[in-house]
Amino acid sequence: MNILVTGGTGFIGSHTVVELITSGHSVVIVDDLSNSTENILLGIEKICGKSPQFYKGDCSNQSLLRTIFQAHSIDGVIHFAAYKAVGESVEKPLKYYKNNVLSLLNLLEVMQEKHVHNIVFSSSCTVYGNPDAVPVTEETPRKKAESPYGQSKNICEDILEDMYKAASPLKMISLRYFNPIGAHASAEIGELPNGVPSNLVPFITQTAIGIRQELSVFGDDYNTPDGSNVRDFIHVVDLAKAHIAALEHLQATKEACFYDVFNVGSGRGVSVLELIQTFEKVNDLKLNYKIVARRAGDVVQIYSNVDKAERVLGWKVQKTLEDCLRDAWRWEQKLVKN
Repeated sequence: MNILVTGGTGFIGSHTVVELITSGHSVVIVDDLSNSTENILLGIEKICGKSPQFYKGDCSNQSLLRTIFQAHSIDGVIHFAAYKAVGESVEKPLKYYKNNVLSLLNLLEVMQEKHVHNIVFSSSCTVYGNPDAVPVTEETPRKKAESPYGQSKNICEDILEDMYKAASPLKMISLRYFNPIGAHASAEIGELPNGVPSNLVPFITQTAIGIRQELSVFGDDYNTPDGSNVRDFIHVVDLAKAHIAALEHLQATKEACFYDVFNVGSGRGVSVLELIQTFEKVNDLKLNYKIVARRAGDVVQIYSNVDKAERVLGWKVQKTLEDCLRDAWRWEQKLVKN
């Protein structure tokens, strides 16, 4: 298949592009490089032996999307492109709603114009808010998100569900990601945080390498086994492979109009302190960290039940937490050397 990947040079996008190419698919990327660089394309080429087609721009530009669909016979779309910094979204809500929601609307309109039917949407476990019980399943009620970023994912899921209710000729899957970490085993691609990271593991690796003097752990008095927040961490390569499984499921679906949602996580809760201790153990180093006050808005604990993805998509995680943290550290070391 010929797949359009929006946000394809980003952290999850670039790893998914690699998995698509190695699975025999052709790839076209559109990305505005707001959270990545063109050097990622070189990393993809080194891993795969070929480069995807690349367009610099974003999905709020509908004329660019039409140009891409006109120039390429697109069979399906994986839509990653979105702003994703939770803190910034609280400060600049209009920026997040405009970009994240408008991008999906533009894409769906052009897909309908060009009779492209398959789309995998990048959603998030933030749609569950602070859940009443864990692990969360796809049947767990969504809650109003803690941030405009999370709420934009809720809105986008609602748009896809409404398209389904309207019997639009689209086959759609939302993948609700938990916490992707790690990097490609080659260390040719990985997470490239812009400025202050919005995810935990880059804070860990940057502290370990000396870019940051100290890591803050926000609270150790939660109702969890060791008092720190509990999350579900998944290797980014496993997450990328879930997109291949979702695309293949859409391709095989006979229904002209289809919509479903899947959790994509490890299915295991890991505390912040356990994550730090595992990082120290597998990489044989000590991390400078301290416990500080709780951070407003943090969910106490959330992790996934992924039985549905295993049963329906035939997908399951292959990599361990240790693999994740080894690969993340290897990538950080390479970044510093370069």
